[in-house]
Amino acid sequence: MLLRGRTAFPAPIIKHIAMPFLIDGHNLIPHVPGLSLQHIDDEVQLIQRLQAHHQRSGKKIEVYFDNAPAGYQRTQRFGSVTAHFVRRGSSADEAIRGRLQKLGRAARTWTVVSSDRQVQAAARAALANVVSSENFAVGLADQAETPPDPGTRAQVDLSPEEVDEWLRLFGEDGE
Repeated sequence: MLLRGRTAFPAPIIKHIAMPFLIDGHNLIPHVPGLSLQHIDDEVQLIQRLQAHHQRSGKKIEVYFDNAPAGYQRTQRFGSVTAHFVRRGSSADEAIRGRLQKLGRAARTWTVVSSDRQVQAAARAALANVVSSENFAVGLADQAETPPDPGTRAQVDLSPEEVDEWLRLFGEDGE
């Protein structure tokens, strides 16, 4: 079928091709094999997995993390993944709901990844697609070229400024 000189694809195909992700990071981590909220670098490890997912899918990814230290609410790009570190006293859930509100009608072109019922409800109210953290984690694991070795640390290419920021944030002694 043609629409104004273009091939028309059924809506599910268009959504599958172009739909970017808003991800509740700490909600996803426990469901990803080899990751744990107990690891000091759990966020970095998840970001690495999401970068690999982006390389395969080409989809835009925004991930939200709770409990950034005081004075450290900020957004940071890690290659193809945008990470939002939400200050203590607020939550990633609130930040995701706020992002959906800012997106307005465009929210229906996004997929929200979370198993939190309130986040899912906000996503559905915004007409965004919803994928549970469990199902998304299965997709991440299925797409992995080689399963991660839980005994090794993730490697992420960071600029010298990013390394300095992580050291400042978490302390040079890993405290």
